[in-house]
Amino acid sequence: MILSLLLSSFLTLVELNCENLFDCKHDSLKQDSEWTPASVRHWTPSRYWQKVNRIGQTILSCQEEGIPDLVALVEVENDSVLFDLTHRSLLRNAGYQYLMTESPDERGIDVALLYQPLTFHPLCYEMFRITPLEGMRPTRDILYVKGETLHNDTLHVFVVHAPSRYGGEKATRPNRQLVITRLIQVIDSLSPDAKVIVVGDFNDDADSPALRFLESHALKNVTREAKGTHGAKATYRYQGEWGSIDHVFVSPVLLDCVEQAYINDAPFLLEEDQKYGGVKPFRTYNGMRYQQGFSDHLPLVVRFRFE
Repeated sequence: MILSLLLSSFLTLVELNCENLFDCKHDSLKQDSEWTPASVRHWTPSRYWQKVNRIGQTILSCQEEGIPDLVALVEVENDSVLFDLTHRSLLRNAGYQYLMTESPDERGIDVALLYQPLTFHPLCYEMFRITPLEGMRPTRDILYVKGETLHNDTLHVFVVHAPSRYGGEKATRPNRQLVITRLIQVIDSLSPDAKVIVVGDFNDDADSPALRFLESHALKNVTREAKGTHGAKATYRYQGEWGSIDHVFVSPVLLDCVEQAYINDAPFLLEEDQKYGGVKPFRTYNGMRYQQGFSDHLPLVVRFRFE
């Protein structure tokens, strides 16, 4: 009984970019043809189900005992994928429920929040649309979930997937700034002592103008120094260089509640980087070559303690 009470005072949050968690059916309203059996990727049902179970395995590996309470997912296609992940994969006995966006993203990519109903009870949720700048492609909505923990702490959780750098970092910088500006507008509408968590793939490093702007509004990047224990220096590796574009920010009132912030780089999530040396995330595809991996991003893990 005492052990149960001690464990219940903790809340574990995981953030993971799933690297194209698409089903293998074409949506005529989206540009998802490459994720079908007839495409150059040969995205068959067997490959899809292996991918779903790989993501489930990744999530389960983020906590030694029990399961993470909240899991923010990026690059998930639709409700069918989330249902398969939570009800038909290795996670089927975990009891997860989920909330997700229905964004205008041209490829059909969305964000989602898995939650464990025993430890987090959603009170309301909302999706915030981003009005594109001229020449900017539609992007993902921001997912907002307000909920209560087991100890009646009210959390305001925002899941973000900012626009990519495709077309050049500098040229696309205003697109990411637009998302952060919209995010801050919503956060500023909350009470000053609100317990806010902002999590996701920002496609920007911690010192980018957009994320410095976010921190100037009293949000602290608690994963800035996050590292793994098996060679990962960040969540993502490109051409031999580690870089963190996945982040977790919290409001000042939550800072003292953060017990740990680290990268889950379990050995099975890594592969040898034969070109640049060291290790890198074991991704599903290397270019167009299917290699049965997990994701090109490693999961971030933040452990909170509430008194």
